[in-house]
Amino acid sequence: MSPPANSLTTLPAHRLTGTAADWLREYAPAEPDAPCLVFFPHAGGSAGFFTPLARALAPAVRVLAVQYPGRLERRTHPAVHDIRELAARTLTAIGEAVHGTPVAQGRAPLLYFGHSMGSLVAFETALLGERGHGPAPAALLASGGRAPALTRVDPAILRGDDSLVAEVLHLGGTERAVLDDPDLRELVLPALRADYRALHDYVPEPAARVRCPVRALVGDRDPLVPVADARRWADHTTGPFALRVLPGDHFYLNPRLPDVADTVRAVLAEVAELS
Repeated sequence: MSPPANSLTTLPAHRLTGTAADWLREYAPAEPDAPCLVFFPHAGGSAGFFTPLARALAPAVRVLAVQYPGRLERRTHPAVHDIRELAARTLTAIGEAVHGTPVAQGRAPLLYFGHSMGSLVAFETALLGERGHGPAPAALLASGGRAPALTRVDPAILRGDDSLVAEVLHLGGTERAVLDDPDLRELVLPALRADYRALHDYVPEPAARVRCPVRALVGDRDPLVPVADARRWADHTTGPFALRVLPGDHFYLNPRLPDVADTVRAVLAEVAELS
């Protein structure tokens, strides 16, 4: 049972230390025995993008959002140009964050939710966990991302800042006012360059599949990810697969916040039935 809203501040806070404090952010308190959901942001994105969804799920779900290096308060940390390295370093942080919790003890599930580039990082993190390198998720939610085997980045996007900015504006991930401001633009572009380089160089392991269930989500007007490409996530799991198509573009999440939160809850219920 969830506590009344006015008692949320009395819930015990999880103290993130070490690597976890660098790599993960927590935007809402959770119950001590709550399942844990880890959010993996899109290219150029930050953990704060998931704040509304984290608050919508609290306190029944503990939400951790990954903060990749090279952006915002981590802008002095060297950016990572490799999807698998991002996955390995994130997995270490997740392991530290859930150590000693009901998740680590097998009494509460761990879920991964990746959006766009984040769906690939989440997939690779899940593979590492299932291979014994850290905690393994009970389910993977892949949002707004092509299946790993279909991932591709037009090299022209990486030829200069203008082409990179044009791609981001096309997808709607950053407001034009931010990219038109020279100072803000210089803060945003290094992380974007690193992430798009990582995407460009990413080659999935042939026939790589996770064992956990996969739920793909995509906007019906996504200019980057056709519904058919999202459906191909079925090829990357040996477990159950389902696809949910929601109204919206590449960044459908916040406009469809209640639907996305309901999907997370539904996956948690399905995981409980399978356990």
